[in-house]
Amino acid sequence: MLTNILILLSIAQLALLIWLLLKSFKNNGQAELLQALEDQFETKHRAMLIDLNDGLNKLADRMNTSSHEMSERIGTTLQESSTRLRDTLSEQGKVQQLTVNDTMLKATTTLTQSIEYLGKIVDARLQEIGGKVSERLEEGFKKTNETFANVMARLATIDEAQKKIDGLTVNMVSLQDLLGDKKSRGAYGEVQLEGLVRNALPPDSFKMQHTFSNDMRVDCALFLPEPTGTVAVDSKFPLENYHKMFDSNLAEAAQNVAEKQFKADIKKHVDDIASKYIIPNVTSDGAVMFIPAEAVFAEIHAYHPEIIDYAMNKRVWLVSPTTLMAVLNTARAVLKDVEMRKQVHIIKDELGKLSKDFERFDGRMKKLADNIRQAHENAQEVHISSQKITRRFAQIERVELSNQAMDLLDAVEDKED
Repeated sequence: MLTNILILLSIAQLALLIWLLLKSFKNNGQAELLQALEDQFETKHRAMLIDLNDGLNKLADRMNTSSHEMSERIGTTLQESSTRLRDTLSEQGKVQQLTVNDTMLKATTTLTQSIEYLGKIVDARLQEIGGKVSERLEEGFKKTNETFANVMARLATIDEAQKKIDGLTVNMVSLQDLLGDKKSRGAYGEVQLEGLVRNALPPDSFKMQHTFSNDMRVDCALFLPEPTGTVAVDSKFPLENYHKMFDSNLAEAAQNVAEKQFKADIKKHVDDIASKYIIPNVTSDGAVMFIPAEAVFAEIHAYHPEIIDYAMNKRVWLVSPTTLMAVLNTARAVLKDVEMRKQVHIIKDELGKLSKDFERFDGRMKKLADNIRQAHENAQEVHISSQKITRRFAQIERVELSNQAMDLLDAVEDKED
């Protein structure tokens, strides 16, 4: 059809060329001949234009028909393509849904296994920690029970002592009557001295009623380390003239006489102790005079300093129950220091063992603290992963499937990390 159109166009161009030639011939004077030719060509030209117009109209009809057929074919093709596209997309959606479901199943399985594994680890560590804590608690309870048993035993001892004190209170006689006799006073002073010494010093560091090489027997001998050596302690209780000094029924002259006699009695006791119990190369260069009454001792120190000076010159030290305790405590400290020096190597070895035991205890406490901290961190990680999984499942329930597979894998990787 395009070829026919080109032929018609060529003929039209040829006709136009001939018409122009004829027009030029007309100008040259051949008017009649050219007029005839012009008419003839014009007629043919009109016929050709009519044919051309008919051909163009037919061509337009054919083109319209072809365009309609082409449109129908395109529509049919588009419908078929759309149907195929829908089928393809549906199949791809099903495949993607299967892939998502498979990925979710794998991720759920992996997460379940990870949670079970972490649960086992946490349970094992908690059991280990629980065992150690139980062991510590048992040790604490054992020590507490021992302490409680000791306290109960002490309370029982105190109750027994209280019963004895109550019995002594019921059966007590007047102390004044008891101390009225010299022998009773001497026995009371010796008993009080023995009680104080036994409570303060170990048994091998003293002896009651000890006899020296000069056949003199002292109430108590203290065996102290050199250079002090053996110290004699004798009990004296000058109470008769002391009472007379403060007896308001006596005249002032009698009280003065009693005071002078009291001083003489003290000096006589000092002289007896210095002569009997200070033995060169046997005892210490001094001795102790024990006065069982605090009031008598206070009277001497407060109002009779000359007696103190006299005793010091004789190297005799006056002591009361309170000051004797200070002397005994000093002696005990000296004895303890000597024993510690003898046993210093044993103490050093024991301290070394104690140091090693403490180092092991410190290391075990650090391990226990690390285990507790690690268990706490693992529990926090499990809690975080559980929150992530819960949030993902909530999104799945709301059909929020965009990038769901990748998010679940990220949750698994975060959990494994």
